[in-house]
Amino acid sequence: MTSLGLEHDVIDHQTYQRTVDWFRSAGVLLPTFAQLAAPDTIPPAIRQQLTTVKADEADPRNLFRVHWYNDRDRVGQPGVPVHVVLPAELTGVEAKIVVALGEEFPMIRAHKVLAAYGCLVPRIVTGTFDPARDRAVWPSTGNYCRGGVAISRVMGCRGVAVLPEGMSRERFAWLEDWVTDPVDIIRTPGTESNVKEIYDKCAELAADPRHVIFNQFAEFGNHLAHYRCTGRALGAVFDALADAEPGLRLRAFVSASGSAGTLGAGDYLKERYAAKIVAAEALECPTMLANGFGAHNIQGIGDKHIPLIHNVLNTDLVVGISDRATDQLSVLFAAGQGLEFLRARRRVPEPVLAELSAFGLSSVCNILAAVKTAKYLRLGPEDVIMTVATDGARMYGSERERIAARDFGDGFDLADAAETFGRWMLGTGTDDLLETTLADRNRIFDLGYYTWVEQQGVSLADFEARRDQRFWTGLRDLLPAWDAMITEFNERTGLAG
Repeated sequence: MTSLGLEHDVIDHQTYQRTVDWFRSAGVLLPTFAQLAAPDTIPPAIRQQLTTVKADEADPRNLFRVHWYNDRDRVGQPGVPVHVVLPAELTGVEAKIVVALGEEFPMIRAHKVLAAYGCLVPRIVTGTFDPARDRAVWPSTGNYCRGGVAISRVMGCRGVAVLPEGMSRERFAWLEDWVTDPVDIIRTPGTESNVKEIYDKCAELAADPRHVIFNQFAEFGNHLAHYRCTGRALGAVFDALADAEPGLRLRAFVSASGSAGTLGAGDYLKERYAAKIVAAEALECPTMLANGFGAHNIQGIGDKHIPLIHNVLNTDLVVGISDRATDQLSVLFAAGQGLEFLRARRRVPEPVLAELSAFGLSSVCNILAAVKTAKYLRLGPEDVIMTVATDGARMYGSERERIAARDFGDGFDLADAAETFGRWMLGTGTDDLLETTLADRNRIFDLGYYTWVEQQGVSLADFEARRDQRFWTGLRDLLPAWDAMITEFNERTGLAG
């Protein structure tokens, strides 16, 4: 699978040397995956420099902030990643649902910037991407293309975003500020579920050899970055909670499928804590649940196919969440009357209310999937479910306006808040949930054949290799190999000191 970012040797020495020279001139120093997993190992001199750099600046030093350990001000590093523990007053379940906040990441305020780095940096250090010549193409339905454009810009190369035209206005506004040229924003037909149309456009672009496609659904660097960095960060959050409250058990990790990169953290947590891995998807497009298709508005989670980097045979549960639920709860969590209802009637603590703005549409999906999981597994107060808030509500203001006009035409009042909360949060049940048997896992795995073998040209042998867990554990040998190559690359640029 060398075409999917699994190289671990220098492939093109001429391109490699040109890239070394380019990075030396641009002053770009690359962090290792080990440093992003444990940012306290980043050299003190670099951490000191970061105190003078704003987190949203296009500054290459912000590469050393592409991790979960940014504090609330996004200047320093806390000992434990920023997170919120959702209480029963909000979730209606006794289990502790713990959400790590992705909006503390630099440049895009979403954790997809880590996935983008994980996909591009192996190409840099193997000499398979020339920043002076090539254009990095980032196909996405959500934040990944923003992360790719940000990483491209700070590395001094050109990034091209490919995403459906129906995504939120805020996404396009951000891209317009960050791309080198407006033509580098390519709008494809449809909305969240129209991944095939993105692939078709990328196939057109790939006819030009200067276009290098970084397909997050197929780049194993995405999986490995989350396995190493997100998995370890979530483990650190749980360990801190367990130190404060001995007896806690990490029972599950929940993430919407999307590219399946974040689900790689589940492999880490399953190995170390025996946590179940729960993959969520939109009920309106129940691909894993029922071989289904459809359109939905849970922006950022994709659909209609099984990502190549999804370790399907290691997935324990699949949960469907309606976009009506995420739409209307996003309004509840932002509206003044919604917050007042949660404060006065549900007695949700103020610190938790203050964090609701950190939940974008896919974040609400993850929380609802965690609630379903807690109810299905009958979890109690000593049980913990970990999940992530990929991005915050700021990316969906225009969507909330549209949803409010559609569903709450006379305004959102306390009665609407009570109805929305009762229907979608307290009323969440264990329907549209599948605890997977081996037959279920094989069925879901086999769905990927039509995308990856028939459409995208992955060999049948490479496709089938992923059925064996030894394939996934073997991937991890790439991480120390890539780190050694990053270290050598930095030394060759002369910037390591």
